[in-house]
Amino acid sequence: MNKYFKVTDKVFDITEKYPETIDVFAAHGFAQLKNDKMRRLMGKTISLEMACKTKKVNLDLFEEKLVEAIEQARMTVDGKMLNEKNIKGGDIKIEGILPCPVQLPLMESFEKWLDEKDFDFTIDYDLKVASGGVDWLKERIIKIEDEEELSDLFISAGFDLFFDKRLMGKFKSKGIFKDLTAFDKLNEDFSNDEIDLKDPKGQYSIISVVAAVFLVNKEELGDRRAPETWKDLFKPEFEGEVALPVSDFDLFNAILLNIHKRYGEEGVRKLGRAFMNNMHPAEMVKSHRKKEKPTVTIMPYFFTKMISGNGPMFPVWPKDGAIISPIFLLAKESKKDKIKPFVDFFASKEVGEILSHNGKFPSTHPEVENNLSEDQKFMWLGWDYINKNDIGQLLVETEKIFYEGTKED
Repeated sequence: MNKYFKVTDKVFDITEKYPETIDVFAAHGFAQLKNDKMRRLMGKTISLEMACKTKKVNLDLFEEKLVEAIEQARMTVDGKMLNEKNIKGGDIKIEGILPCPVQLPLMESFEKWLDEKDFDFTIDYDLKVASGGVDWLKERIIKIEDEEELSDLFISAGFDLFFDKRLMGKFKSKGIFKDLTAFDKLNEDFSNDEIDLKDPKGQYSIISVVAAVFLVNKEELGDRRAPETWKDLFKPEFEGEVALPVSDFDLFNAILLNIHKRYGEEGVRKLGRAFMNNMHPAEMVKSHRKKEKPTVTIMPYFFTKMISGNGPMFPVWPKDGAIISPIFLLAKESKKDKIKPFVDFFASKEVGEILSHNGKFPSTHPEVENNLSEDQKFMWLGWDYINKNDIGQLLVETEKIFYEGTKED
């Protein structure tokens, strides 16, 4: 039993005490709870245990998701608020976004590491959960022109955030960032004959990746053959039957860019034709319970572990590679002496194992075992492609082409 609520507690009491759980309920089929009146009427009459039974939701798994939402909102460790030691105007500033499933253990580990250190300078850090989006960071960076106003270390996924010339791209072109990790070579999963995530210009570091895989509903698939590659999604038989993570901007952008690189504008347009709807990953896992059921959903690898073994959904790792959205670590060279210990921490084996083992976000640390088979390959945009293209403009163009495809009959 968790320390926040009992499964016999009324849904209203849980949502009233912990408002952050309302979105979790809504994502798992209880959308009416977003209406305050309905939440009071329905929530006072049904317990969490009964609610899960009526929706045929796994109670243990759902309880874990609620607890995760509560702890991420409160960010408490041993009774204290995480980030409570933040010092505004610190000598070193760290900003970024951490993946939802691993934010809490990462922050716990970071706080513990800080407690053991005795730095002779102050530290200001703001590491938010990915579910809150990255717009707050973009809005701030787009107004910055002077390097001195920029934080010293950034952690996040995001092709547009880090390469758009209006955002981090304007600082990248000035050579402000330096790869301060100590690796000559990355994990063999990301450094081989087919892929190399190490930045040849020595500016950006990549510590982990979010991998996109397929989730197939065998009941909707029928006699058809399940898609095995990204190109298979372009087949006429899958038009209007593929759910994509449009709201997960980092992953969606990675998908658009990789499809454009490999299959051009026509490939992006065909992907648009295949598009059925936008789903949060938690909804994707339960999509077989919806009236309009996608045959294929594209989702982060992490969420496949939520699949019930006796259900109609099964995962497919694309044969041509799971498209990846890298988790970048950007460090300012001008502050390298002070921020090197922080780079070493976030690029450490310990953090790599939290990302890989707790969150199924494979790590680039050479000593981390990602537990991947030889068949689980990745599709990476490539540094040459990134450096030769205006990524910000390309995203605008590919997104326009994608939505044009969604409107075609």
